[in-house]
Amino acid sequence: MTKREKSLAEAIGGRRATPSFDGAAIPAEDLKRILEAGLSAPSGYNLQPWRFIVVQSPEQKKRLRAASFNQPKVEEASAVIVACGDADSWRLDLDAILDRGVAGGMSPSYAAQARTTVPKFLSGFNHDQLNGWLNKMVMIAVTHMMLMAEVMGYDTAPMEGFEQDKVREVLKLPLSYWTVALLGIGHLKGPDKFFGGRFEISHTVFGEEYDKPLRLTES
Repeated sequence: MTKREKSLAEAIGGRRATPSFDGAAIPAEDLKRILEAGLSAPSGYNLQPWRFIVVQSPEQKKRLRAASFNQPKVEEASAVIVACGDADSWRLDLDAILDRGVAGGMSPSYAAQARTTVPKFLSGFNHDQLNGWLNKMVMIAVTHMMLMAEVMGYDTAPMEGFEQDKVREVLKLPLSYWTVALLGIGHLKGPDKFFGGRFEISHTVFGEEYDKPLRLTES
């Protein structure tokens, strides 16, 4: 029997940060589909600066756990996707990205302009600014993967608790890689996490400018 997938609204509304996983293996085709959702995410100039290291072996998950403040779910998850941004990706990939863009309908004049404007924009960033830009790009992809996993019936745990240098050492990451987040994927073991609640729209959303209420009316 084919398992019914959740709607996107169900996945968003029911998702919780899973406190504990049962460790059952994920079929390769499911993992591929989740990763492809991340690769489909949008990014600035379509630069796709994300790099994902998928950790599944018990030995490597144990080492990664030690680099992640000893969080048990790192070791319990069926797979942990370590989401990184590559600070050098725009230098390495820009020509290939623009060539693909032209093949897909981008105007050659826009591509020619981008070969100048993109390096000028990104080369002006300092270390912290570039990492901030990578954080934004990579987290869009992480969210795509997380929600695809939830739609498919998996449980997920996005994690920001890790030590950058230790993760780099465990995974043998290049110096240009900046680890943004870990995403544990698998099936829940035990009770799910409580629902912490969310603020109502009026608390966090404004209309036109700060502190003016958003008017949601039918047109």
